[in-house]
Amino acid sequence: MQDHITPRRVVILGGGFAGLFAARALRRSPVAVTVVDRRAHHLFQPLLYQCASGILSEGQIAQPLRTVLRRHHSVSCLLAEATDVDAGARLVHLRRPDGSATELPYDDLIVGVGMRQSYFGHDEFAAHAPGMKTLTDALDIRRRIYQAFEMAETATTALERQQWLTFALVGGGPTGVELAGQIREIAGHTLDREFRTIDSAQARVLLFEGSDDVLGAFGRPLAHRAARTLRSLGVELHLDATVTDIDALGLSVRDKDGTTTRFEARTVLWTAGVEAPPIAAAVARATGAAQDRAGRIAVEPDLTIPGHPEIRVTGDVMSLNRLPGLAEVAIQSGAYAGRAVRHSVEGRTKQPKPFTYLDLGSAAYISRGRAVVKVGPLHLSGVFGWLAWLFIHLAFLTGFRSRLGAVLSWSVAFATSSRRERAFTMSDADAPAGRAPGQKASSPPH
Repeated sequence: MQDHITPRRVVILGGGFAGLFAARALRRSPVAVTVVDRRAHHLFQPLLYQCASGILSEGQIAQPLRTVLRRHHSVSCLLAEATDVDAGARLVHLRRPDGSATELPYDDLIVGVGMRQSYFGHDEFAAHAPGMKTLTDALDIRRRIYQAFEMAETATTALERQQWLTFALVGGGPTGVELAGQIREIAGHTLDREFRTIDSAQARVLLFEGSDDVLGAFGRPLAHRAARTLRSLGVELHLDATVTDIDALGLSVRDKDGTTTRFEARTVLWTAGVEAPPIAAAVARATGAAQDRAGRIAVEPDLTIPGHPEIRVTGDVMSLNRLPGLAEVAIQSGAYAGRAVRHSVEGRTKQPKPFTYLDLGSAAYISRGRAVVKVGPLHLSGVFGWLAWLFIHLAFLTGFRSRLGAVLSWSVAFATSSRRERAFTMSDADAPAGRAPGQKASSPPH
């Protein structure tokens, strides 16, 4: 009789790609798995910008973790944030949504907490230039984009109108490129002839990048094609540009010659840079692990922390062989960590092979019918790149309903330029002076 034997306890920090695939790899193992995340959903981050721009709804890119893992009977989900780790006692300290603290013991710990937005030491920029790493961020950006056109429609001066019709994006990686292309499509097609005072097509989209190329990781040929496509859409590229200040009315930028220029823009979006969340530093302190400049944790080839074979670090927050922060890296490393635990539980004594990343390529969507895709030596752009992008994202979307909903939404957006998910709510900060948030206005808003 073994009913009284406590199964091996596996704690997974993070319900992103790494955590999800680690849990799936342990599905048929005699272990008790607990997935801890401060959000109750699994988010398909590569499509956040499509939620922000109104193509997809939040329900099409986010699925409840409990739904995704409902058939994994050995897996439990816990809504909490990991705040510290006691490596000696093998305990994870957690903070629940109501602020109360609790602890969770583990025999094996898999860390897949991802990365958060980095402002490179200028956290004060966040108040005026939101990043896009969470569902809340995407919905905030959606509000800012569509609200900007509404504000421009009722602007009282030409200067104010132009400020509202100018959008600045900081960072020329995939997120910045994709979002810049989407805003130009919104301005030139989606909102065409909807306003009476303004011409939405006259909106300016400025993209600032600190290096000499957008999409630098894709290689020079694809980077040049992407830049050419962006310029053809009307995006103004500013390369070798460093942002030195951001406020409510715009930003200041220093070029490679050291000249600082002021750009008036009421909507500034931050799409550059990531850093590890605080729990990564806590894990490093508890284990003596090294961290790189962005806070990623250095791991052994089998993804364990030196001296702590019971702790594995996966996904964006691991530092190994300069692997990029891509969803596919998170998927493969999470699955590897889960299999390693399963093999250990099964008593396999053979040393596991080092983790090897299979590069399945990178893709960035720019506009309807135009994307760039890099798969090994194969470089695709234009319509062929767009078709490849479509296939890749459909393959990895979680859940049949998500795939079906995305196909329907894409069909409408690509065929008609309309966007069904344009609804936004006003934030408390937008409440007019002298009226409490939530208090009704005496007359309908303009």
